[in-house]
Amino acid sequence: MNTRKSEKFSATPQFENGVRTVVLRGELDLSVAPDLRKVLEPLVGNEDEDLIINLKELKYIDSTGIGILLSILKARQGMPGRFFVREIPDHIHKLFELTGIAKFFAE
Repeated sequence: MNTRKSEKFSATPQFENGVRTVVLRGELDLSVAPDLRKVLEPLVGNEDEDLIINLKELKYIDSTGIGILLSILKARQGMPGRFFVREIPDHIHKLFELTGIAKFFAE
């Protein structure tokens, strides 16, 4: 039996000093992936804005969440606006290293 308390997911877009940031909180898994896609869809294609995904308050990410981050990375290739993943918690950074994707999100 899983006794882990689930933390509600949220994706909050912010715009400051010409930079678009989306702050992720809680647990990012298959069940909330459509919510994240809905927030990110209008932002990913904006070529001239930098896009930052801030993971500071993310407690958990599964392969679906990782796939979404990689799809953003691929979609943003060649655009003038850059893409960053920032403030990655240690436990999530370790997962990124194990899966070989940490190098794509290095600053």
